[in-house]
Amino acid sequence: MELRLRRALWAAGLRYRKHYAKLPGRPDIVFVSAGVVVFCDSEFWHGYDWENRQGDIKSNRDFWVPKIERNIARDLDVNRTLGEAGWRVLRFWGNEITNDLDGCVGKVINAVKGLD
Repeated sequence: MELRLRRALWAAGLRYRKHYAKLPGRPDIVFVSAGVVVFCDSEFWHGYDWENRQGDIKSNRDFWVPKIERNIARDLDVNRTLGEAGWRVLRFWGNEITNDLDGCVGKVINAVKGLD
């Protein structure tokens, strides 16, 4: 999913850094000069619709539930830290990229151009 988004952004003429280690959370895609970071989050690891879906985990719940809840808390902390530092943070779910790639690309383009 991340690769699909990166390829589409590249095809749209946008140049970026990937997995930028100089920022908290090591964003998947970074537009340094525009101050925009993009995260591509998988539904399982990042807790998509967590309130309704945590019951879907049947095995090893004592490990997975706290693990995913820590990921959710970490994502919120990273968003806050980056936002306070002046970065524009975009997060896309995997199914959002798969089902609406053009929409995701459009949101990134608008953020990079400062149109949103």
